[in-house]
Amino acid sequence: MKKSLKLFIVCYILAIVGMCFLPQTFYPQLNSIETPGIQHFGRITAILTPFNTLVHFGKIPSLWDVFVVILQNITNIFLLFPLVLAILLLRRNAVKLSKVVLMTFCMSLSIELTQVILDLLFEFDRVFEIDDLMTNTLGGVIAYQTYRILRK
Repeated sequence: MKKSLKLFIVCYILAIVGMCFLPQTFYPQLNSIETPGIQHFGRITAILTPFNTLVHFGKIPSLWDVFVVILQNITNIFLLFPLVLAILLLRRNAVKLSKVVLMTFCMSLSIELTQVILDLLFEFDRVFEIDDLMTNTLGGVIAYQTYRILRK
């Protein structure tokens, strides 16, 4: 079981690298969607407004764009969920929620900062989003609750 979980973790980290670090031009169908609230700082693009989708909901131009933006938020909730759950399942001793929140937040922040660095070095057209930090961390909390249920 441990070997399988470790293999899953390695494979999932590779999947995260592909999803989060490939240039946005790799996903051409999403290039036309401009999320309201985007700010540009030279080559760095960021959305620094917490709950940006809710704050700018009325500015999203079409129903399709609304669907894609909401789907991106849901996807971000579950981006780190499998990885955090697998890590928790590998641990033998009890883990506190506060440590899981910190671990997941740090993973998410690492992803966002790496995207900024890639934008600076190679113009990957990635966006640093405060909401990604919150939704990824929420996914870690859900993984923790799932872990607690599975342990019982």
